[in-house]
Amino acid sequence: MLWGIDRLSGGQLSNLRRRLRGADVAVLTHGAAVDRRGRHLLSVLEELGIQPRVVFTPEHGFDPVAQAEEAVISTEAAPDQPTTAPVVSLYGKTFESLAPAPEQLEGVSTLVIDLADVGSRYYTYVWTALLSARAAAAAGVHTVVLDRPNPISGDPRALEGAPQKEGFKSFVGLEPIPIRHSMTIGEILAHFFEQDGSTLGPEGALSVVPVLGWERLRTASAWDRPFVLPSPNMPTVETALVYPGGCLLEGTNLSEGRGTTVPFQMVGAPFLRGEELAESLRQAALPGVMVRPVSFRPTFDKHAGAVCRGVMLHVTDPTSFRPVTTYLTLIALARAQAPDEFELRTSPYEFETTIPAFDLLTGGSEAREALVSGASANAIVDLVAPVPPEWQDTVARGEARVRGPASV
Repeated sequence: MLWGIDRLSGGQLSNLRRRLRGADVAVLTHGAAVDRRGRHLLSVLEELGIQPRVVFTPEHGFDPVAQAEEAVISTEAAPDQPTTAPVVSLYGKTFESLAPAPEQLEGVSTLVIDLADVGSRYYTYVWTALLSARAAAAAGVHTVVLDRPNPISGDPRALEGAPQKEGFKSFVGLEPIPIRHSMTIGEILAHFFEQDGSTLGPEGALSVVPVLGWERLRTASAWDRPFVLPSPNMPTVETALVYPGGCLLEGTNLSEGRGTTVPFQMVGAPFLRGEELAESLRQAALPGVMVRPVSFRPTFDKHAGAVCRGVMLHVTDPTSFRPVTTYLTLIALARAQAPDEFELRTSPYEFETTIPAFDLLTGGSEAREALVSGASANAIVDLVAPVPPEWQDTVARGEARVRGPASV
């Protein structure tokens, strides 16, 4: 299997390499953007004689050390990398900091994007990529995406979580797409650029170097290389598999396991009864997952230093596992167990100050309203999980688009 970065550094794409050598290049990337030999994109570019003018980085910074929602400062250069280009953070303290400013693109002719994504609408890297590519297009700068496979599969049958309703778009979903979207960054950008009316391909606003040899129905466990964590709380493939559901916990006062070694798989709170919650989840007969009671003490974030009781989820069958359904069920059962202690987040979330985090994550207010009214888990799932069937065609068209009109 050859990813975009592998194809750039290999014997293919000689026209693109010549074009980049003769261009004033900006790069949007981070520490997880390595090739099959473990070499970072900036090293690959240096070997090809390409020196970026500026390096842009997404949430968590160039190295995945900043925690979620932690503003990252710009630096003079990327650490331990063979370039002296300044590093500009695209995750600051304001929404305006999330895209390159026009003056930061002055003198640039090509923007190269190489980011490792995890296949969920909430994961902000794809929106950083889209904002950057749109800013580049507005400045007359061509964008090239070095694409990577979706680690939780590109299977259109695995789509889950309906697109956001109007009024509920945010930095955890700038454009309406399913929560588990089964697409790559290149496919998503090409989809929205086509909607914007932009021309695709090397002579247009956006082109994509697609992955060769990717079996879309399989997860990262079948890759010919290790899974490289793209952010501090995304250490494994299994974490990525549960994340489309596990991130919903960020809208509640339940610990999603931040401050432990298994974030998003371990869920709990000081006021829960783990054995009872585990048994309730077993009775729900959720497919592809094994649940067991656990106790844990987070070292930071929610309930730091307190003993939490709850459950740990183990994915036993990635094909049948449905993360959104599973975690909505868990949240509903946890609230039913401790309705007086359970709370929904009311503090600002990802630059949004007026809409509750749970609404931004689920894509509307209906699930939150049903949850606080004591609706059943199944009723809440039915409000969020189903995806309109036409999105399967959207996924198929996305793959065709990056191998056709958008292809380098």
